[in-house]
Amino acid sequence: MMSKRTMRQVFVYGAVCLAIFLLPMLINDDFLLNRFARYLVLAMVSMALALSWGYAGILNLGQAMSFGLGSYCMAMALKLRTIPVHTGSEGLPDFMVWNNVEALPWFWKPFYSMPFAIAAGIIGPMIVSAILAWFMFRGRVTGVYVAIITLATLVVVNLVIIDQQWATGGFNGITDLAQLELFGITFDAYSATTYYLIAICLTVCLFLALAVTKSKAGLILQAIRDQEDRVRFFGYDVALFKTMVFCISAGIAGLAGMLYTIVMEFASPTFLGVQLSLSIVIWCAVGGRQSLVGALLGAILVAGMQGALSESEVFLDTWTLVMGALFVLVVLFLPNGIASLGEKLTEKFGGRRATPEPAKRGNSIARSTKLAEGK
Repeated sequence: MMSKRTMRQVFVYGAVCLAIFLLPMLINDDFLLNRFARYLVLAMVSMALALSWGYAGILNLGQAMSFGLGSYCMAMALKLRTIPVHTGSEGLPDFMVWNNVEALPWFWKPFYSMPFAIAAGIIGPMIVSAILAWFMFRGRVTGVYVAIITLATLVVVNLVIIDQQWATGGFNGITDLAQLELFGITFDAYSATTYYLIAICLTVCLFLALAVTKSKAGLILQAIRDQEDRVRFFGYDVALFKTMVFCISAGIAGLAGMLYTIVMEFASPTFLGVQLSLSIVIWCAVGGRQSLVGALLGAILVAGMQGALSESEVFLDTWTLVMGALFVLVVLFLPNGIASLGEKLTEKFGGRRATPEPAKRGNSIARSTKLAEGK
């Protein structure tokens, strides 16, 4: 039976998802709908980071790596479906023709199959993350060192993508893509169909992540975040649990990357860039890293404000200062993100006193102790 807190969370998450599904009814502009679809994709990858950072204490500064790998997997599949004018005489992608490639590389051929491309876009980032996690967490690497290693890995993958121009398009990325077709449905980047596809994927991932946090594994992850050595003392394989959530986060980010390629109609090395990866961390922190829906709304809010301010004549030259001021204010007055505002309002009007942070941590450790004792 669900607790009152869980029921309240499910209600809030459901209300947010319902609002997302109703949004196209209020928008008649296809360009604006495409923009909101992009925001939803970014919200998905921010929520994925909140799962690993907020609930397991794993600050992944290379989250854009999984996002970019998923993006390229979808781009490769759609590139092989382009009209002949965008390919060479042998059906080669145009950038391969320019680089004097005579035959399609072996690792491109499986992407003729769309099911393979979709599986690769999700499972591929998970495999890469599992290998990286094995070295980090089996070696008991924690804290800032995890952040440095993930960021360094992101930079290496980005450089490889750029350097192998004959196979990846280099700096230009993979462009001139066909539209995705599944089950007889064509997903135009500017259509409501694509928007609803993204909304459905976001909803499924959101509730999947919520289920993980509410499970026994999710409780252990929170205990690991608060006191890793104590959880290890009770006999739990800390590395295994951290690897699990790290891979789930990567899989969601990979799916988001594929959807981003569908919306943007190209894949670019910037999707694996340090700037995007750090932006994801900022979105998650502004929204609230210990709240999945908070991280989601934080990405939509910050990305939306960036888009609106950067296109405004008034803030054309100063929009970065405005965004910087917003981040400073959030850090100073809402260190737990915008999501903590809702909790404070609930506690104020609900007549409950806020639980001090040390007490919250003690409670999560105590609950993990009961689990270890089989209670």
